[in-house]
Amino acid sequence: MLDIRLLRDQPDDVKTRVQARGDDYPGIVDEVLTYDETRRRCETERQQLQQERNATSKEIGKRRKAGEDTSEIEANVRVIGESIKSLDEQVLQAETAQRDLLLSIPNLPHEVCPVGEDETANPEVRAWGERREPSDDLKDHVALGASLGLFDFEAGATVSGSGYVVFKGQGARLERALIQFLLDLQTEQHGYTEVSPPIVVRRDCMFGTGQLPKFEDDMYGLEDGAFFLAPTAEVPVTNLVRGQLLSEADLPCKYAAYTPCFRREAGSAGRESKGLIRMHQFDKVELVQIVQPDRSMAVLEELTAHAEKALQMLGLHYRVVELCTGDLGFSAAKTYDLEVWAPGHGGYLEVSSCSNFMDYQARRMNLRYKDGETKKNRFCHTLNGSGLALPRLYVALVETWQQPDGSILLPDPLRPYFGGATEIR
Repeated sequence: MLDIRLLRDQPDDVKTRVQARGDDYPGIVDEVLTYDETRRRCETERQQLQQERNATSKEIGKRRKAGEDTSEIEANVRVIGESIKSLDEQVLQAETAQRDLLLSIPNLPHEVCPVGEDETANPEVRAWGERREPSDDLKDHVALGASLGLFDFEAGATVSGSGYVVFKGQGARLERALIQFLLDLQTEQHGYTEVSPPIVVRRDCMFGTGQLPKFEDDMYGLEDGAFFLAPTAEVPVTNLVRGQLLSEADLPCKYAAYTPCFRREAGSAGRESKGLIRMHQFDKVELVQIVQPDRSMAVLEELTAHAEKALQMLGLHYRVVELCTGDLGFSAAKTYDLEVWAPGHGGYLEVSSCSNFMDYQARRMNLRYKDGETKKNRFCHTLNGSGLALPRLYVALVETWQQPDGSILLPDPLRPYFGGATEIR
């Protein structure tokens, strides 16, 4: 959530920056400021009336002691009281409307973000590894899965409907091995603390990280929207410290978590969704960092490198793209996407978005720390990134490491999770 003081002090700058995201966000900024002006005016009037009522009440006391009639002045006090009650209602209405509108305004793109309308304007920052080119003898992951019995879409549809899959045999073991490898890498080499959070989260947690109110149609709600199946571990993990006042010694907080993730993918018709590429339920290892404001941009580079390391160890070609202003996620100020190459698919697949949210999420969840130097309470900066998302990683791995005889070569880091086996047959 944006700081209301920023909107008051720099409305034109806020509107210019938020306009780069598209939609009519500048109009919402104007609405917020209108309600803010109404609220502040009503609060001022209420304070003046309260002072008048207090002074009048003292006058009533004096007159009663003097034996004077106070009926007229008491009637005036009652009128003042009704006016205060009316102003209380107006303040509450303005506060509610202002907060609802503030929650619907996305984060401001960082000043260094490339400006553009959509993903076609996202610049490539770097690439790693050799790209295996598509060819007639390369199979896609659907064909490979069928020939090796790795997964079963029909079984998934029987149990849950379209957009679900059942991993089987060595396919299920590969899924588990990837999760274990990713967790071990981030906890053992990069210093993250592993957590295993609930996957059912409260509604206010979804507001805290910015999934609500904008994306409610994409989420699986429970009990009339009081709870949700987590769309990503970002939600429960970041909210572990919601409402807290941390000491500077507590920072950085570094968490890694595996969870299944649940998304309706509302409005995704017509987008690439073959096989495992777009699922309603999928597995993901998430990285979350909570840091001091002056460190967050450097930490974004660090966190992105941590996610990249997994792709490098698995020998997968990938590229890093920076999201332009029109393609940024709702809560993000700056984002890098990692896109891994899938030769059977013949294209890149996003397996991670690494984002700096600055103080946007922290304001929504009232997450602060006490500055060791100034002793003032300041909002933390939050960051997260997939480290990595399956099953697109799964797709790229089996397509990249398929062999002419139909087997799949296992990259070295995965072999210990297969009892030393070097391939899947």
